[in-house]
Amino acid sequence: MTAPDFAGTRVTVAGLGVSGMPAARVLHARGALVTAVTDADDERARAQAEELRALGVTVRLGDGATLPEGTELVVTAPGWQPDKPLFAAAEAAGVPVWGDVELAWRLRGPGAAPWLAVTGTNGKTTTVRMLAAILEAAGHRTAAVGNIGVSLLDAVLAEEPYDVLAVELSSYQLHWAPSVRPHSAAVLNLAPDHLDWHGSMAAYAADKGRVYEGNTVACVYNSADPATEELVRAADVEEGCRAVGFTLGTPRPSELGVVEGLLVDRAFVPDRGQQAQELAEVADVDPPAPHNIANALAAAALARAFGVPATAVRDGLRAFRPDPHRIEHVATIGGVAYVDDSKATNTHAAEASLAAYEPIVWIAGGLAKGASFDELVRGAAKRLRAVVLMGRDRALIREALARHAPNVPVVDLDRADTGAMSEAVREAAGLAESGDTVLLAPACASMDMFTNYNVRGDLFAEAVRARATAAEGD
Repeated sequence: MTAPDFAGTRVTVAGLGVSGMPAARVLHARGALVTAVTDADDERARAQAEELRALGVTVRLGDGATLPEGTELVVTAPGWQPDKPLFAAAEAAGVPVWGDVELAWRLRGPGAAPWLAVTGTNGKTTTVRMLAAILEAAGHRTAAVGNIGVSLLDAVLAEEPYDVLAVELSSYQLHWAPSVRPHSAAVLNLAPDHLDWHGSMAAYAADKGRVYEGNTVACVYNSADPATEELVRAADVEEGCRAVGFTLGTPRPSELGVVEGLLVDRAFVPDRGQQAQELAEVADVDPPAPHNIANALAAAALARAFGVPATAVRDGLRAFRPDPHRIEHVATIGGVAYVDDSKATNTHAAEASLAAYEPIVWIAGGLAKGASFDELVRGAAKRLRAVVLMGRDRALIREALARHAPNVPVVDLDRADTGAMSEAVREAAGLAESGDTVLLAPACASMDMFTNYNVRGDLFAEAVRARATAAEGD
């Protein structure tokens, strides 16, 4: 495999930020004539522009719509929507468009580390980090990279090469990555999300399905989500590549699953019809919520596809610790557990979180992003003790509760100041009884009230810990 020669190539980098900046630097270092364009013209963009100009990169601020004259290649930040005028101009001129993931793939050198890739609507980051922990337990030099915050460009160009990479890929990234061919890949689940960007559920699913293209060993799918298996069936894979399912029930041949509190493998064993290999205990998964066990099984399947022994699966899962704001237990006060799942920014994620606890005082609301809450509320109604609503689109959840859980008490907080989360926790605590769980699983994005879901979760945790300290002083 030979990396492309960019010397003298006129490349337009669309977007600065966490992907555009390294892309511009890497391309410039390889002799490309780089012009970086962005819609922004704020203080941050101007600082980034000065950094690039100091290297000799041309930067156009406040103009991300026009294709610079002579452009031979566009490298785009993954979040730029496909309907932007710049891309229409590129298509009309016959100019290819790559994302930063595509660029990283093409820059890999001889003997490059294979990619084990993960996508899906929810659970990607947790699964990729579990996978990296398992690979490390097996003695491999690896990293969790991609949409997880570590640049793939940095990983593929690292001075000390990796043995294998655990790669999180978003639907945005996959859309702009036409030639990426992972060793093995998993689609964890599919539910409506980012439809404003993709235009339809079919287009969203098709971009997710790109992760299976060219797989050589295993296409891992969710046996409880038929849409993921359909993507496997539609994929063009290498001869001998297998479909491998994961399930929370007893696994069939070519599946990983759960039997009597154990995670077991009936896919990567000599006799799939008769044998099952114990990998770990359910108790080794932190936390052992159903959707997190599914994440662990998907990570285990990818690791096993790479030849990792069963003991490394167990040791990796035991060593793994989840990131903050993902079904994170904050405290137990007066017999009531307080759990922060601020990362549940859509209905599919909230559904998984709500399924893990009972009874629940649910804190929800924020930016709905066009979502409907009827199915979510209908499925969770019997688990709800009470609900505290906050955020701009809370009325949508309140209306779904009125239709499907009319007897569940609802507190509607009409405030968006910094004290709103403290009041939400106070109201939830007043509604909860010993044995209940107060669960922050908003089912909505956070930006109407908070900088991001991390800040939302931090404020929830601060409010809970303040109550815990007060209770200790009583």
